[in-house]
Amino acid sequence: MLIEEIKRLKKEKNAVILAHFYQNDEIQDIADYVGDSLALSKIAANTDKDIIVFCGVFFMAETAKLLSPNKKVLLPKADALCRMAAMADYDELLAYKQANPDTVIVTYVNTRANIKALSDVIVTSSNAEKIIKNYKDQKIMYVPDKNLGLYLKDKLGYDIQVWPGFCYIHELLTVKDVERLRNEHPEAKLLIHPEAPLAVLKQADFVGSTKQILDYATNDPSQKYIIGTDKGIIHALKKANPNKEFHLLSRGLNCINMKKITLEDLYISLRDEVHEITVDEEIRKKAIIALDKMMELS
Repeated sequence: MLIEEIKRLKKEKNAVILAHFYQNDEIQDIADYVGDSLALSKIAANTDKDIIVFCGVFFMAETAKLLSPNKKVLLPKADALCRMAAMADYDELLAYKQANPDTVIVTYVNTRANIKALSDVIVTSSNAEKIIKNYKDQKIMYVPDKNLGLYLKDKLGYDIQVWPGFCYIHELLTVKDVERLRNEHPEAKLLIHPEAPLAVLKQADFVGSTKQILDYATNDPSQKYIIGTDKGIIHALKKANPNKEFHLLSRGLNCINMKKITLEDLYISLRDEVHEITVDEEIRKKAIIALDKMMELS
């Protein structure tokens, strides 16, 4: 019943439903598009729909609003927040920027709009390496994910400082987790998201974003995989590869905020057009410069 009503309302209101790979299975199944931050950002920027219903966390819906200021953007659950995004403080970053005017502020998309407004360029886990290569000979501050920043510093050898932020589920991954799962599944390849600690990433057969992990597992001839990111991606992996085997690197890989949105939340938000995202226009004008730079370089 809910599913049919959501479909009816979506058509009636000329709406599009976007869902991140970390969402609950039923949300992924009803979405028009399922993807990672980069793919969903591009869809939000180019959609001709009047309403964007973003099933993710707050910064994702806010980014969609930055890219589509004339569209109505809804987040079905208002308290679906990102802990990493909260680790980037505006006043602290402003003070750093003023004290280090020659440093390029490279900011992860997992941040609020006011942080993006202080940035030179935005990146996602899909395009961070490609974009940072444009700043090879410059000093870089990577905000706010220390793990992804340290991974790129180690891989590229660039002058990269990192903000002390992290994703709480990836941060808890350990080399012992890797050893345990490899012992249990010795034939499996290990695919890990770059938000994990560097010591863990160095154990991986492949490091990539959620979409890159999905593509790797789909195109690779192996049949068994250990997955080092949120369990939500397992649904997409199994849909694309029904005959392959997937095992989570840790039972703790489950972002609670990403799982808050239910079908009922989606239905109510679309029916009543509640939990609309708004962004201060001055903040938006500054933030969009860094987002446009991302689109240009990616």
